[in-house]
Formats: sequence, C-alpha cells, structure tokens
Amino acid sequence: MDSVVTGVSPQAFYWILFIVIAILSYTVQANLNRKFKKYSQVPTRDGSTGFETARRMLEQYGIGEVKVTCVEGQLTDHYNPENNTVNLSKDVYYGHSMMAAAVAAHECGHAVQHAKAYAPVRMRSALVPVVQFSSKIVTWVLLAGILMIQVFPGLMLAGIALFAMTTLFSFVTLPVEIDASRRALAWLKHTGSNDRETLAAAQDALKAAAYTYVVAAISSLGTLIYYIMIYSSRRS
Repeated sequence: MDSVVTGVSPQAFYWILFIVIAILSYTVQANLNRKFKKYSQVPTRDGSTGFETARRMLEQYGIGEVKVTCVEGQLTDHYNPENNTVNLSKDVYYGHSMMAAAVAAHECGHAVQHAKAYAPVRMRSALVPVVQFSSKIVTWVLLAGILMIQVFPGLMLAGIALFAMTTLFSFVTLPVEIDASRRALAWLKHTGSNDRETLAAAQDALKAAAYTYVVAAISSLGTLIYYIMIYSSRRS
C-alpha cells in the first residue's frame, strides 16, 4: 500500500484524512447536540425520568445488582461493568424527555448485554486491557519506529500492530453500541407506554449517537492505513 500503488503520498493522505475526519466529527457532533436539544423537549408519555426508566428496565430484566447513579457533565452517560453501575448525566437522570429515556435505556442495554454474555461485549472486554496498555506506549513506539525504520524496521511494525488493536477495538464497539440501542428501543416499545411519535424520537436520537462511533472507527482505520503507508514508502 505504498505511495506508488495508491498514487498518494503519506503526507497528502494524512492531510486528506485530517480534513475529512474533522468535517465528519464536527457534523456528527453538531447533529447529536441538535438532536439532544430537540428531543429533550419531547416528554415521555408516562412522565417517567431517565432514572425511573433505567431502574424499571433493569428490574424487568432481573438485573437487580446494577445501580443507577448520577454523574456530572453532558453526554457522559455510560455503563461501568467493573462496579455494576449505569451512570447517567444530570439531564438524563432527572429528565422527563424521550431523549433521557432513550439514553437511559441504551445504557441499560449494555447491562443486559453483560448479563446475557453477548459475544461482541465479551470480545470488547477482552480487548480492554490490551488497548489500555497499547494507548500508553503506541505513540512513542511509532515515533521511534519512524525514526529508526532503516535500521530497526520491526519497531515500526510493532507500533502498527499496537495501533491495529485500537482500530479493532473501535470496530468491535460498533455492534456493541448498535445492539444496545436495539435492545433499548425494543424495551421502550414493549412497555406500551410510548406511541409512534415518541418511539421515532428515541430511535432518531440513538441513531445520531451511533454515528459518533462510526466516525471514530473510520478515523482509527484511516490512521492505521497512514502508518502502513509510511512504513511501505520508507522501506521501498
């Protein structure tokens, strides 16, 4: 995948990648913020809060050991399998909107995945320690590998392998997030407390959030290709 084959130098590829990802990231984040604001104005049919939605979903799935907590920040909602907590931002925790319900149900979807040993989640969890280790040293390994590529090409390859684990993690995350949203929407529909309009709002909101993970995966893959191009061009 060198510059002769692709017709694009690593430097040109980097700038194209940087510009494209910057535009995509800005567009996706702006869209997510717009959807969050829009659907935060759409009330839940039964007036339940994000906390109440999360608690009810967990109870109906028989996952009583998972606690629902409130955390600071906006869009900081997440499920932590290490301490069995669904962590909701204040706007979601106390919110009576479909946005709050959708986000809360999505995070509970992750708790359901862990309870049911969903295969992509197991794979993602297995990659966590590898990615945590890789993220600490990969920049330095790649930098040293670029500088020493003529005398020690294996170092650059090691850096590429480390970064490839991060890319793999990004792509494994995609089905995990999509499935969590699918579970959330199925449960919201199953409760019977939502109509077509509110369910459509929840689906649109979760779709906007999913795009952020798609952009992250594309960005990681593009960066991996960039490093491979550097290796190929300097070794040729």
